[in-house]
Amino acid sequence: MRVLLAGGAGYIGAHTAVALVEAGHDVLVVDDLSNSSAQAVARVEQITGATIPLLNADARDTDALTAFVREHAPVDAVIHLAGLKAVGESVAEPVRYYDVNLGSSLAILKMMAAEGIPTIVFSSSATVYGEPESLPLSEESPTGIDLANPYGKTKRIIEEILTDAAAADPGLRAVSLRYFNPVGAHASGLIGEDPTGIPNNLMPYVARVAVGALDRVGVFGDDYDTPDGTGQRDYIHVVDLAAGHVAALENAHEGYQVYNLGTGTPVSVLELIAAFERAAGKEIPREILPRRAGDVASSYCDPSKAQRELGWTATRSIDDACRDSWNWQSKNPNGYATA
Repeated sequence: MRVLLAGGAGYIGAHTAVALVEAGHDVLVVDDLSNSSAQAVARVEQITGATIPLLNADARDTDALTAFVREHAPVDAVIHLAGLKAVGESVAEPVRYYDVNLGSSLAILKMMAAEGIPTIVFSSSATVYGEPESLPLSEESPTGIDLANPYGKTKRIIEEILTDAAAADPGLRAVSLRYFNPVGAHASGLIGEDPTGIPNNLMPYVARVAVGALDRVGVFGDDYDTPDGTGQRDYIHVVDLAAGHVAALENAHEGYQVYNLGTGTPVSVLELIAAFERAAGKEIPREILPRRAGDVASSYCDPSKAQRELGWTATRSIDDACRDSWNWQSKNPNGYATA
């Protein structure tokens, strides 16, 4: 298949591009490069030996999308990873988040309908579950109830849009992938997570501390009802996550489907830090801080539906993720700006 990756220069997008090429598919990338780098696409080309056309444009620009797709026709599917993704920022800038995340999704669906592209795989998030009523979280767990942030709300609304679009168009194949916590990097060390500014997520923050760019890791709360008192999350290696996109694409069928992509095994903050210390061979300074509002004690998924229906399962451990993250960070201490 020829696949348009919207947001394909980002962290998950670049790894998905590698997985698609290695599975025999052709890849096109559209990305506005606001929180990503064209260097990532160049390095995907280096890893795979493939030529990957890159359009530097906002995914809301239907005219630019359409012209790009027509230039490289036929395009068989879209994997939609474009959008804003910082929970805290979404609370401060809700209108921007609704504009970008919903606007890009609507523009992509309009373009797909006009150009006869039947398949979309959407980058959703475990944030749609809100505070878990019970664990592990399955695809049938409640969503959209008392979501605390606009980011999670945009993901849930886009899922509803895809549900309605698939109901209206019997030929549409739509899949939502609810990511848990992507971590790690490609084993080559050529691509990895390169957040702008101070990282919002734990693993890249730990990596920045390990490489000396930040002083210490803040551990928000050590009094949760978990084995070591720190919050537990389901950390999935980004290469496993990328493989999940290929599986979803290749198994998509008419209608709307949703899958959790995670390991099903919770890892605590202190366990992740300890794993990174083993990978880096050094101590990671940390500081216990008060709990953050909105954080839950534990969140992890039941990934059995993806295993059953897509033939996909996560195979890499938190130690693998920390090893690969450290390999990327130590080779690229300034991210893609090193190049």
